[in-house]
Order: sequence, then C-alpha cells, then structure tokens
Amino acid sequence: MRTPRTDEYSIGVDHEIGRLGVAIVDETKSIKPGALEAVTMSVQRNVEYGGLIFQTVWGLITRETSPKQLMGPVAIAQLSGEQAQLGWIALFSLMASISLNLGLLNLMPIPVLDGGHIFIMMLEGLARRDFSMRVKEKMLLAGFVVILMLMVTVIYNDLTRISWIERFMPWR
Repeated sequence: MRTPRTDEYSIGVDHEIGRLGVAIVDETKSIKPGALEAVTMSVQRNVEYGGLIFQTVWGLITRETSPKQLMGPVAIAQLSGEQAQLGWIALFSLMASISLNLGLLNLMPIPVLDGGHIFIMMLEGLARRDFSMRVKEKMLLAGFVVILMLMVTVIYNDLTRISWIERFMPWR
C-alpha cells in the first residue's frame, strides 16, 4: 500500500499538502499486427462481441439481464461523444460494435426483421407449402409489437438517464 506523498508549497507558513498517487488510466498496449494478424484479431473480436450480444438477448428473454441496460439514440450519442474524446480508435471501435450489434439483431428470427422473413421462409420450406397471407400478417404483427415494445423500453431508458426529465417521473 502506498502512502500519500507530501510536497511543500510556498503558501506562507510551512504548509504541506498530501497527495495520494492514484489516477484513472486504462492500461494500453500498442501492437502493430500484419495484415493476416489484423484480420484474425478482427474476427476474434467480432466473435467475442457477437457472443456478448447473444448473451444479452438471451438474458433479456430469461429475465437474467435487466432491460435498463438497453440504450437508445440519446445514450448512444452521449457514449459516442465520450468515445470521441478518447480518440479515433475508441470511436471507430464503438462504431464497429454498434454496426455488428445492429447487423446481428437484424438477423434475429423476429418477424418484420430480415431474420424473421428468413425464419418464415424456413418454416414454409419445412411445411412444404406457403402460409396464407392471413397467417403471415399475424406473424408480422406479432413481430411489430415486439419491436415496438423494445423501442418504447429503449426510449424510456434514455429519458430516465436525463436528470431534468427524471424529475417528472414520480414513480421512479
């Protein structure tokens, strides 16, 4: 354990100010990979982030993950500003993470999304017949309701992160 360092300042009479040697700094390691190593590292990072995305979605389904963790446009804009202050690499990493997140979520088997259309076509292939338009409409409506609920949750979370708006929410 470190003890605070004392420095003498000429503030008049002999005053000493103690300083604790603590600073918030992320450890960084600079590497310069070759082209093949960079592609390998990128694939590894995308697989890791993809796993976290699916883990979060599964946690939301099983109620192990709180929906309060979801962020919408307001929180993403705030996070982007924070990452931009850290530098280009942090900002591009965030952009890549958001892009991967949106791409994977778009492939989820929720009707209305691309993955939902693929899922419906797969079910039709297994059944070896086309579903009626009425059945497809019901499936798409259910998917739309799920997406709408997700949007309302995300926007609500964004609004609760703004302190002056939170004051108008007596239930919080």
